[in-house]
Amino acid sequence: MKSNNDNERTIQSIQKDISDFVSKRDWKKHHNPVNLSEAIIVEAGELLQLFLFTTHKVIEKEAKTKSHLRERIEEELADILIYSLELTDHLDMDVSDIITKKLEKSSKKHPAIT
Repeated sequence: MKSNNDNERTIQSIQKDISDFVSKRDWKKHHNPVNLSEAIIVEAGELLQLFLFTTHKVIEKEAKTKSHLRERIEEELADILIYSLELTDHLDMDVSDIITKKLEKSSKKHPAIT
């Protein structure tokens, strides 16, 4: 049985699970960079919709407990992450590498406060 813990799973193993899931449903033909990028935007909109007309304090309190809101946030974040990981895989990008490069670039643009 596969672990669902961040400390025990690799990005690569998650990408393989996503790829297997998509292949078994014959969805690869629909998953190109444009469609995957559009899907990320749609799912991000669905995440944002959960917060509509609610204060950040209410959201943070509810999202940190076992609640319907937390479950919905997890679902939308999962969709965003799945499409993002699928896009990196499709474009032969290394997730760790692109995140490291972006953090290095951002640290120069926004130096730490000392």
